[in-house]
Amino acid sequence: MDPAAEHRQQLRSLRDFLLVYNRMTELCFRHCVCNLNYRLLTGHEESCLDSCAARLVRANHRLMGAYVGLVPALLQRRAAEHGAPAGPPALPASPEPAPGPAGDAPAAGT
Repeated sequence: MDPAAEHRQQLRSLRDFLLVYNRMTELCFRHCVCNLNYRLLTGHEESCLDSCAARLVRANHRLMGAYVGLVPALLQRRAAEHGAPAGPPALPASPEPAPGPAGDAPAAGT
């Protein structure tokens, strides 16, 4: 892979990570922080944010594990349909973040 393409892929991966991180912090903040009159979080808000972030990280890990597990089979099936060799091409660093079970986890508890 040429350096320019590798750089673009790294930027894409960073962008994907930042989008997921931003969505996660926004969801947890909206779910847990209810009083903006103080500079510091209350004990309840802090524990809520910790558990919210932990839930979303676990859900994201499960989702990525399923994605990594399914991609080789999908690539083989696609190669078989098109009559091409079943060698897997380079996988993307991360899928595009989409709203789904991982992104909506805190909202379910409200």
